[in-house]
Amino acid sequence: MALVGSLLKRGIRISNIVANRRKATIHQQQKKTLAKLLAKARYTEFGEKYNFDELLSTILFGEKGSFYEQYKKSVPVYDYNAIFKEWWHRSLDGEKDICWPGRIKYYALSSGTSEAATKHIPVTKAMSKAIQKTSIRQILSLGHYKELPDDLYEKGFLMLGGSTNLNNQDSHYEGDLSGITASQIPAWFRPYYKPGEKIASEKDWGLKLEEITLKAHEWDIGFIVGVPAWIQLLMEKIISHYKVKTIHDIWPNLQVFAHGGVSFEPYRKGFEKLLARPLIYINTYLASEGFIAYQNRPNAQGMELVLDNGLFYEFVPFNQDNFDSEGTLLPSPETLMVDQVEEGKEYALLLSTCSGAWRYLIGDTLKFVDKSKAEIVITGRTKHYLSLCGEHLSVDNMNKAIDLISDELGLTVKEFTVCGVEHDSLFAHHWYIGVEEENVDPEILRNKVDAKLAELNDDYAVERKHALKDVFVTVLPNSAFYGWMESKGKMGGQHKFPRVLKNFLIQDWKDYLKSKGYVSDEVFAEE
Repeated sequence: MALVGSLLKRGIRISNIVANRRKATIHQQQKKTLAKLLAKARYTEFGEKYNFDELLSTILFGEKGSFYEQYKKSVPVYDYNAIFKEWWHRSLDGEKDICWPGRIKYYALSSGTSEAATKHIPVTKAMSKAIQKTSIRQILSLGHYKELPDDLYEKGFLMLGGSTNLNNQDSHYEGDLSGITASQIPAWFRPYYKPGEKIASEKDWGLKLEEITLKAHEWDIGFIVGVPAWIQLLMEKIISHYKVKTIHDIWPNLQVFAHGGVSFEPYRKGFEKLLARPLIYINTYLASEGFIAYQNRPNAQGMELVLDNGLFYEFVPFNQDNFDSEGTLLPSPETLMVDQVEEGKEYALLLSTCSGAWRYLIGDTLKFVDKSKAEIVITGRTKHYLSLCGEHLSVDNMNKAIDLISDELGLTVKEFTVCGVEHDSLFAHHWYIGVEEENVDPEILRNKVDAKLAELNDDYAVERKHALKDVFVTVLPNSAFYGWMESKGKMGGQHKFPRVLKNFLIQDWKDYLKSKGYVSDEVFAEE
């Protein structure tokens, strides 16, 4: 009997029972979290400018609910460009006590696929501890999965992320968040952590995958963690190298996949072809700004927000009153606390964090599927949706359409993206869909995509009769998508291909496809 695994599993179950008994209401948890953040940052320059002392007094001694109204009135809403220009650039230059006490040693570099410049997101010691604490909670939540054997808890955890060899910028270090967190893994977890410190430090993504592949047969992996696209590429590489049928021929005890970053559904069909038996899938919401939510029980509809660990949430109704047609936040938006939202409505997320983000627009959109449990699903990005003429097409709509079409046609679609283009004097959508199979008819795909979106989105159906005059589909191999990512230095880690391309990225994508011979000028002639 696996004694260590049995004791660990028993401890996990006891921890879950205790945690459930102690849990306060979602409002109380968030109120306490904001109080802790304000108390910690009240002597920073940001805290002094926006009277955090007074806000803290309102929380402690004011009438119920008045603290949030005061917080909204006192502190402005920021997007990345605004907070970086006014505050974060000073921390990046080595100044201390700007938005959070002390000097900030680490900065996470965002994927930068939807913006011209890479973003620098501060990662404080407090944030690193908060991420570790939530990661442990996620492991503890495995106690709810009764079918897991005791000895699974003694198996290896493969965490496929960015390089732990961070860039030294004199006053700070910077790199992928997954690289920052992996470089700070606690000592007790290191015996279970794979690929180990040496391989994890490798910056060349291709070489890292090669080194993991060569070592794979030596490891007994029970858990894998990472972005679906890169995990799938790795498993394909391992299966090919060892000339086996499935990944379970190499890792027979693999049972759990914790994934995040994008919807898993477009990858599921191709992913499961690589398995001998089903895995337990656990959805996570770990962004550069913090560990926001995770699926904490079997068959949960969504992920539960982490309400009591360094993150205060606000929700902006994602509608034309608060955002323009490009997904840019308008001045003075309506904002709500977690207990004020409604299930089924779409919101953009604001964060105040223990890394010195304050009322910060993270860029993701979400819906509540169970308000009482604070469970959410991610629906897309504020700027990754199409509404050229009122069609209001979300990434959630796109993922569902592709998933339904893949099932109907028996296709394996890993990647896709959509561009809004001018067509004659009106508009059209141009889809680029990556498939594994050969000889796929683009016209069949085009008709299926158009029909499914009309079923899923009433606004889309209306505009297809008016200003949205056509839909184009270009079928590509998945290598085209990964090649473009590589050309941008965005392979691996937390990077993912944007589901919607806008502005200068549309032409950049077209130029890449033509330069590599994937398409000719004729493909774009009708636009």
